[in-house]
Amino acid sequence: MPGETPEPVGVAILAKAPLPGLVKTRLFPALGPEGAARLQAALVARTVETACRAGTGPVTLWTSLEPRHALFTTLAARFGLRLTRQDDGDLGARMLAAIGVGPTLVIGNDCPALTPEHLREAAAALRDGDDAVIIPAEDGGYVLIGLREPQPALFCAMRWSVPTVLAETRRRLARCGLKARELARLWDVDVPDDLSRLSQPGFEDLLAVVNGMVPCAPKAGDPEGMGGGDLQP
Repeated sequence: MPGETPEPVGVAILAKAPLPGLVKTRLFPALGPEGAARLQAALVARTVETACRAGTGPVTLWTSLEPRHALFTTLAARFGLRLTRQDDGDLGARMLAAIGVGPTLVIGNDCPALTPEHLREAAAALRDGDDAVIIPAEDGGYVLIGLREPQPALFCAMRWSVPTVLAETRRRLARCGLKARELARLWDVDVPDDLSRLSQPGFEDLLAVVNGMVPCAPKAGDPEGMGGGDLQP
């Protein structure tokens, strides 16, 4: 009815503390470990602001590596959000744990193209009765998954960080008989080639971080130069 308060849809942000050498490892060839960590910090801050501006419901920052890192506590104080330590286990287990008792949107911090409007559209899908909502990523995964209630079958025994994540998720949604809605596809920042997209309007804050860095190519034989797994919901 007109005037009724919309059903709250929580936002769960999974984020790693910006510790040099441990985050955004695939960006080391372009930014080096220190630069990648600074970009991680900027991405986390941008994602938190986006989620809070959306106003769909309570925002929780699910943290890892250093759960009480100064970045996290500063953002919690500024935006009044809740900090929770990520559970042990693979990405699927951590995402499943982040889904609350009510409708919840789960995101990471790799997608600066995500806007408050995207989050509101995803929340509206769950309020309208869809069991699930997804924002696909260009790399074959997704940058957001929203559920009205926990669905372990969507996360257990899943192979993550591969181009088949979205296709497998679609199959599981169908197998479970869940009504799902897909929104417009977005891009994320995972590898050096993605950095050029930050020159588009609206990403000046992140571009300033990138432009202030000195490129640092990994030394020959340095295993960190091979990259690693970033948080990619």
